[in-house]
Amino acid sequence: QVQLVESGGGLVQAGGSHRLSCAASGRTFISYAMGWFRQAPGKEREFVAAISWNGGSTYYADSVKGRFTISRDNAENTVYLQMNSLKPEDTAVYYCAGRRGGSYYITIADYDYWGQGTQVTVSS
Repeated sequence: QVQLVESGGGLVQAGGSHRLSCAASGRTFISYAMGWFRQAPGKEREFVAAISWNGGSTYYADSVKGRFTISRDNAENTVYLQMNSLKPEDTAVYYCAGRRGGSYYITIADYDYWGQGTQVTVSS
């Protein structure tokens, strides 16, 4: 089992950049595929980005492609989400998710473990 703790949320101006981190407990992090999701007020939780166990494969939602980058440091048991060119519509609670398996996954049901979420607010 793995526990996930997000950090780095905050208030950012539109057009700015911000990085979220997700620290994982447990020795098996290296075997976990990881993802980021977000949920805006009044909306469903949606997929943002995913990464395979070794970082060799990544996948992005169309809404963030070219602006966000997911990466991981298996030595530090941490996955990151670098967010550039932020827009007000990126405002949401961002969740880190993980599951055993090598590839990347893009649906909520694919993931077994979730963090508590971190708020990102983009002001216009």
